[in-house]
Amino acid sequence: MPKVANLSDTGTGRGKYDMRGTVHWGRMNSISDHLPRLRSLCMALPEVEERVSHGEPAWFIRGKRQFVTYADHHHDERVAFWCAAPEGAQQILTGAVPDRYFVPPYVGGRGWVGCYLDVEVDWDALQEIIVDAYVTVAPAGLAAQIAAG
Repeated sequence: MPKVANLSDTGTGRGKYDMRGTVHWGRMNSISDHLPRLRSLCMALPEVEERVSHGEPAWFIRGKRQFVTYADHHHDERVAFWCAAPEGAQQILTGAVPDRYFVPPYVGGRGWVGCYLDVEVDWDALQEIIVDAYVTVAPAGLAAQIAAG
């Protein structure tokens, strides 16, 4: 199971969400497999269910707490997903790499981040972001289970 993000050092320039040095865009994939890959990453987490929400596939913890939603040309001409994010991550990601991350409509005011999928995608980096989204909204017991690894 992936490790949970440590945002404690983001102000130092060494944090996970500081794209200048910690996350590298080395392993890229074609955009043709983006939904199956996204689904696989979300469904690998404990007690996750998929269902349609607002016309798009979305992933929920125990059927109640949404943590990721797919966005196929939802309010724009881009393919992306939106997800919950730890406090401060939205500003760091969108400020550091605006061609990959954005503030999504509706949920952006709650700190969610949008991740474009119609660019070259680093699935390892997105897996970390998805796990962080899960931990951000998961009940304490499930979040602890992920943190324990």
